[in-house]
Amino acid sequence: MEEKSKKRFWKGVFIGALGMLLTISVIIGVLFMSDSLIISIIPNTNTNASQSEAVPISTAVQSKLDILEKYVKSSFLFDIDEEELANGVYKGYVAALNDPYSEYYTKEEYEEMNESIDGTYYGIGVMVTSDSEGRVSVVRVFENCPGAQAGILPNDYIVKVGDVEVTGMDLNEVVGYIKGAEGTTVKITVYRESDSEYHEMEVERRNVENPTVEHEMLENQIGYIQITEFDKVTVSQFQNALQDLENQGMKGLIIDIRSNPGGLLKTVVEILQGILPEGTIVYTQDKNGEGETYTSEGKTPFTKPMAVLINGNSASAAEIFAGAIKDYKLGTLIGTTTFGKGIVQTVLPLSDGSALKMTVSRYYTPSGVCIHETGIAPDIEVTLDESLQQQITIEKSQDTQLQKAIEVINGQITQ
Repeated sequence: MEEKSKKRFWKGVFIGALGMLLTISVIIGVLFMSDSLIISIIPNTNTNASQSEAVPISTAVQSKLDILEKYVKSSFLFDIDEEELANGVYKGYVAALNDPYSEYYTKEEYEEMNESIDGTYYGIGVMVTSDSEGRVSVVRVFENCPGAQAGILPNDYIVKVGDVEVTGMDLNEVVGYIKGAEGTTVKITVYRESDSEYHEMEVERRNVENPTVEHEMLENQIGYIQITEFDKVTVSQFQNALQDLENQGMKGLIIDIRSNPGGLLKTVVEILQGILPEGTIVYTQDKNGEGETYTSEGKTPFTKPMAVLINGNSASAAEIFAGAIKDYKLGTLIGTTTFGKGIVQTVLPLSDGSALKMTVSRYYTPSGVCIHETGIAPDIEVTLDESLQQQITIEKSQDTQLQKAIEVINGQITQ
């Protein structure tokens, strides 16, 4: 692992040294689980600091970089782009941390990342994640969006964007290749395990409005709310959905956070503050044992029967939600064990407009459990039939996890 980390660092250095085009990684175009991360953005506390003033990690490394620079400038055949050269070094340095959630953003990348948080983007309407092997998998495909219309399915592995192999690539870079001008097309090649075939398709990029909350009233006055991610707009969407169901005479509630990759810590805290009793929601702890505690005043605790649907793609902020519900025994978790991302990233803006996204702390559920790399186990385990896992929409009658939740809520309503 250490050797791999060193290789990644020098790969970043040499990408800059060889004057190769540095891929612009952005967070607009698809939604992705790597910023399924819990993010906080903090102001730049050192406005006089610049990239060039950063202290090198060691004299030996600086000396070696000086030697590389000397050779490149004296003998490299092609023109050198100093900015790309520098960005290659910065990105290689952060890549060598061997943390998939830490990344250096150029000024342009950081600006686009900020734009993407609002939930409107030009892309293809899919949600992706990457696993420990660097495979880019499709978590969710939104109905009536370009990805669905082109034939992309949940659990497909994206192996190429255009002619670029993306396996093992940083997820932000993959998103950068997929994103583009509205109305243009992008060639996506996926590998589908169900038929062991590669599928190539042309997908149009469009302005995608991503609704994060959907709701309806099921039979026997059981409310159903699906939260697909925790974005800025999710708090008001959830509150409106909950109030609408209450107005319709809801007797019990099912909250579906399956394949929810997470999102903003502030958002999930605000939602939980509206339904939890008084107490801790979640707390964080950094390498020095310091952190923050987020609490609920318990002014409007939810008291009706509740079930929460989870699966292996419920991650980060979604796990904070599930963990709090479980610890307070506010509802029954149904489905399969969650993803297991119990760490927090902070985005540190730099004075030249670039930024560093870095893992800074672990988070803990109210009972003091850090679920990183273990996940949260359901109270009732129900595995969705494999044949249904690649369907964009599943009939409610076939959704065994949802049916179990309905059964549990009905049993509590009649007690």
